[in-house]
Amino acid sequence: MSKQQKQPDSQAKTDSEDNTTIDVQTIVDDEHLLAAEDDDIDVIAPELSVAELTQKLAQAEANAQENWDKMLRTQAEMENLKRRIQKDLESAHKFALERFAKEIINVIDSLELGVQASTGTSPDVVKLREGSELTLKQFEATLARFNITAVGEAGQPFNPELHQAVSTQPSADLEPNSLLTVFQKGYLLNDRLLRPAMVVVSKGIDKPAEKSPKIDMQA
Repeated sequence: MSKQQKQPDSQAKTDSEDNTTIDVQTIVDDEHLLAAEDDDIDVIAPELSVAELTQKLAQAEANAQENWDKMLRTQAEMENLKRRIQKDLESAHKFALERFAKEIINVIDSLELGVQASTGTSPDVVKLREGSELTLKQFEATLARFNITAVGEAGQPFNPELHQAVSTQPSADLEPNSLLTVFQKGYLLNDRLLRPAMVVVSKGIDKPAEKSPKIDMQA
């Protein structure tokens, strides 16, 4: 009988130890869970107030507006640069012949002087004059194809932007301020002045002053 009574006590002791082990394990698990929850709470940033959020939003909008303004200014500068480059290219194409044209018109001046000097009536002089006139016409046609035109013809109104007056002279045949004589033609390249025309400008004829009647002092 004594052996049978000892067996339940041993069994009860074992059950008690198992319950104690389970309780300790539960406590340990609960402590780990609480520690993990505390860690999670520490990681979460504190919430911002409405005033702070409003301030950050206003700063972000200000930065966005500043960047937008910079982009617009940069775009405008690029457009202006593009237009300047395009204008420079067009100018370079239009006036690339400027130096060459100035040299050619000097040759034309010499031919015109030769034609004016060939006033003789001998066959040789006449032949030379006709050849020079034909050469002048070819030069003029060539210049016209490259938009090089002559300015300054007798009878035209004087234009200080195109003509350079070397003197004035009274004239009864022309209106005052007209081209009376053209010493040297001027030239334009695509409406840009290469050289002004050297001219004499007409002016009105001065009328003689009327004589005052004599007074007879003896009367």
